[in-house]
Amino acid sequence: MHRTLFTAIPLVALAFAGAATAQPVSSNSPDVRPPAFRAPSNQRPPRAAPDMQAVLDAHARLGARPIHLGTPNQVRAGPTPTDAVKAVMAARGTSTAPDPSVVTRELAYGRNAWQKARIYSPAGPTNRQRPLIVYYHGGGWVIADLDVYDSAPRMLAKKLDAVVVSVEYRHAPEYKFPAQHNDAIAAYRWVLSNARAWGGDVNRMAFAGESAGGNLAINTAIAARNNRLPMPRHILSVYPIADSSPTLRSRIVNANAKPLATPDLAWFAHYFSRRPSDVQDPRINLVRANLRGLPPVTIVSAEIDPLLSDGLNLTTALRRAGVPVVQRTFPGVTHEFFGMGSVVRGAMQANNWAVSRLRPALSVRRR
Repeated sequence: MHRTLFTAIPLVALAFAGAATAQPVSSNSPDVRPPAFRAPSNQRPPRAAPDMQAVLDAHARLGARPIHLGTPNQVRAGPTPTDAVKAVMAARGTSTAPDPSVVTRELAYGRNAWQKARIYSPAGPTNRQRPLIVYYHGGGWVIADLDVYDSAPRMLAKKLDAVVVSVEYRHAPEYKFPAQHNDAIAAYRWVLSNARAWGGDVNRMAFAGESAGGNLAINTAIAARNNRLPMPRHILSVYPIADSSPTLRSRIVNANAKPLATPDLAWFAHYFSRRPSDVQDPRINLVRANLRGLPPVTIVSAEIDPLLSDGLNLTTALRRAGVPVVQRTFPGVTHEFFGMGSVVRGAMQANNWAVSRLRPALSVRRR
């Protein structure tokens, strides 16, 4: 019954909104697989740059399969884009060890095993407090973790001489929406209470995140505004989940992109939603949220990404709300590229641009 429904509907319905017309799984078991989702086989995304393609090829050699063909546990156990980057580095004779100029430690902010954070700090003593960045990782609120998304917070800590707090949160389907959004703001409250002990300055603070984490970065700022908590000076949102419209152009153009394809978005929605209407909640459908009063926002987008239109439309919504925002699309790269600066030139360019946007906001204490 479900298979007939999903193979009969047009491609444009395979976005967050349309795909979630199927009933979410009734069980919290991550081994339950949703109905099949399909995209036209003749749809070809733009061509990846050679260095980006090298990572995609390495991912395929490691045995990566489309996300939507597995269960959450199967996808979690499979090779990640981070594994592919390390494979490329190893083939080039480059060390895959973490940069020793940044040290880390992990602390719990809640009682659940997922409610923890990894704190990145530049190595060596300092006699002053450093800028503070609260970072949220991606994975559609279902997969990935602090290890998969280690590169970006480590890079930000090093290049901005900052304390970066990378937040882990409960995952679906074990914990469905809005558990992840609740954890994001709970972790932020915890950071506010403890940052000084790690050498972080809450008066010079930014939020950052990738994909689902790019959504959480915006949402946490909204929650801070609504609850009269200290606001960040800047938000870096990298290819955020932000628009639940079933007719977005990038969902069609990049329907068969890798490592994230349009059917994968339907798969994520199937697992994180409690009910079909969840994808229209303004916390998911950010373009319909109240965005007024937020700090300046920088949005990084990838050309070969079904979420490209999300970033473009969020930029428009922020401008309409009077929020200063700058968006840039990097050509020849795919979803997940931001953490690939060691092997993908476009990623390094995006990293440097993001840092240049954050540095002025974090460099001077305001009176």
